[in-house]
Amino acid sequence: MPAEEPLFRVVRGVPTAEELAALVGAVIVRSRPATAPAPAPTSAWARSGRPVRPDTWRASGLPR
Repeated sequence: MPAEEPLFRVVRGVPTAEELAALVGAVIVRSRPATAPAPAPTSAWARSGRPVRPDTWRASGLPR
């Protein structure tokens, strides 16, 4: 088996193991696709104040 090429290499300086770990972590995080966080669930209290239909507010002001 041939040796694999490294993903990156240090060309100057002598980084510590912690510095290399931080670099690897940053590269991994940056290589992931950006995703939007999941919206927080709406509480029952907040849902109770919302109209059932989008035009309910219009009908609420009309005489019956």
